[in-house]
Amino acid sequence: MSLHSEILEQPERLAKLLVSQRKAVAEIARALRSHDISYVFLAARGTSDNAGRYANYLFGAANRLPLALAAPSLFTYYGQPPDLKGAFVIGISQSGQSPDIVSVLQEGRRQGRPTLAITNESDSPLASTADFVLDVQAGPELAVAATKTYTSELMAIAMISTALQDDASAWDSLEQVPAWISESLKADGMIRQAAERYRYMQQCVVLGRGYNYSTAFEWALKLKELTYVEAEPYSSADFQHGPIAIVARGFPVMAVVSAGKVAEPLTALLEHLKQDLSAELVVISNLDRPLALAQTPIPVSSEIPEPLTPLVNIVPAQLFSYYLTLVKGFDAEKPRTLHKVTETR
Repeated sequence: MSLHSEILEQPERLAKLLVSQRKAVAEIARALRSHDISYVFLAARGTSDNAGRYANYLFGAANRLPLALAAPSLFTYYGQPPDLKGAFVIGISQSGQSPDIVSVLQEGRRQGRPTLAITNESDSPLASTADFVLDVQAGPELAVAATKTYTSELMAIAMISTALQDDASAWDSLEQVPAWISESLKADGMIRQAAERYRYMQQCVVLGRGYNYSTAFEWALKLKELTYVEAEPYSSADFQHGPIAIVARGFPVMAVVSAGKVAEPLTALLEHLKQDLSAELVVISNLDRPLALAQTPIPVSSEIPEPLTPLVNIVPAQLFSYYLTLVKGFDAEKPRTLHKVTETR
């Protein structure tokens, strides 16, 4: 099994996750209603941290629950954890092995708060610590760079949010995600050819906003892990507060623009970058206007509701990163200095 095959495997894995874990998610949601929950406290690292960024927007918008990303060092090195009164404590880790993430859930339980582990290893230390476990069931992920475990984490978060809403129509939309990802995978050959254009790219920025703030971070992480490009992710709003000064003629800008609340200001920024600063644009979008601005447009389905677009948009970004790795002559299966499981304290 290769990184490419694991990318292609995602529609099947997400479809199975929806079927196999829907009952468990409903039971978790029922149990949580008996607790006094005023916010979500979430601990994660790396790719899972980017899943947390998605949760920040989804739980906030769909469930009216503020989300705070944990600072695990407060629990380990400093030994001064915050008061978690009112918190629903979530730990996200593909391996479930990282001691600092485990420590946050241990403290949550000590303070009497409900805890949830979202992991691909149901017998891991993280899972054994939590009150509730949501096994993302992505199957063995042998490639060092996470792909299917990331989208499975996003799906797990969306399932929890949907169950807390108790909205049948939201479930109907979730069930369409595997088909939308399958449609995006049809661009495989086009993305393979497009990657050739960026063979000598050494630095770039990756822009997103709203729900796809998470996608910008995850795309940038994949570029760093696999291609060793200095890829910096930004909210399109933050980017205009200083970093835009780095853009000169031909500077590569990756962007994710989905139909929804933030599409207009992000598209207006891309127009400025293209027309006034002569930037090189790679755009993943389901809208004609931002796609027309790009030297490399990557379209996805126009039917995806905005809150679910991160589950689909990241897939062509994974393919772009994979093929750019090959174009640059690097080994996509064995990125330098990286290991599949990283345990931090």
